[in-house]
Amino acid sequence: MTLKQLENLITIDQDITDDQYGTYYDKRTVEQLLNYGLILLDKPAGPTSHEVVAWSKRILEISKAGHSGTLDPQVTGVLPLGLGEGTKALGVLLLGPKEYHALGRLHSLPSKVELENVLTEFCGKIYQKPPQRSSVLRQTRIREIFELELLEQKENLILIRVLCEAGTYIRKLIYDFGEVLVDGATMIELRRTRVHQFHENYPLVTLHQIADAFADWKDKKDGSKLSTMIHPIEYALSEIKSVVIRDSAIDALCHGAQLAIPGILQISPNLQKEDLVGIYTQKGEIVALAQSLMTEDDIKEKTKGYAFETKRIIMAPDTYPKSWRSRSTIKENITNT
Repeated sequence: MTLKQLENLITIDQDITDDQYGTYYDKRTVEQLLNYGLILLDKPAGPTSHEVVAWSKRILEISKAGHSGTLDPQVTGVLPLGLGEGTKALGVLLLGPKEYHALGRLHSLPSKVELENVLTEFCGKIYQKPPQRSSVLRQTRIREIFELELLEQKENLILIRVLCEAGTYIRKLIYDFGEVLVDGATMIELRRTRVHQFHENYPLVTLHQIADAFADWKDKKDGSKLSTMIHPIEYALSEIKSVVIRDSAIDALCHGAQLAIPGILQISPNLQKEDLVGIYTQKGEIVALAQSLMTEDDIKEKTKGYAFETKRIIMAPDTYPKSWRSRSTIKENITNT
């Protein structure tokens, strides 16, 4: 099965991959998924996002995990967790929209028409100042509301759907509704139903389900349940452009080198300068995140030069053999000659 982001790529050159090294992204063992995996958790009400991560690490017996997008303790819903080196890819999810379903109480009883008119005023770019209890600096900032829909109104209770830019405070949004309506409004309950491409109808799992599946793998050597709960971390990168490289270029990138044109095999169409891309092996493994220094046409026409600047290395060094020469090796060869 081909990753969505590796479909319909433009071929620059061709090469074969050595099956002795690396692992096809969809053939990883449970041990490998625990280091390059993604869990789509249904966060319960009560714990903080950081507590959920700590519990997940304890359940899975791993030292490294992280989440994408903090949820307040009483908020439920979609919370993507990155495992091991997979945590380095989670920042990409912050580039996309988030969706919430919120239950609010109005301190007055406006008509449905009046309420919908007020909601319309909040579509587009708005100014927000984070609440006093927040994990970020309290300064006014601009956030965008893409969609705002009144799903239901029952007397002074409203249920709304908000599709918005990451970093939007829904509690503050409902408070501001109330300010426009004069008499005020309060958020009662909130659930996050989408993070970028991941909706709540995507199979979410609970901490209890993860614990049970891990116990089956650990005690009964049955990883069938756990391997369906932990997705390849590459799934988190499906919405950004892609580059596929030769085996011989992989280890150099893992040591911080920039990607030059001779190492490129395939690229996404319509590539532009400064595009964020995922760099992949021919087996579909994510190697690094990088920024494009050239356009699609530049890469097609040129035969040398750096085409991508490495921004975040995800694959561990020495996963593939070293096929490049360091400066010290070059000097040693010259001396011996």
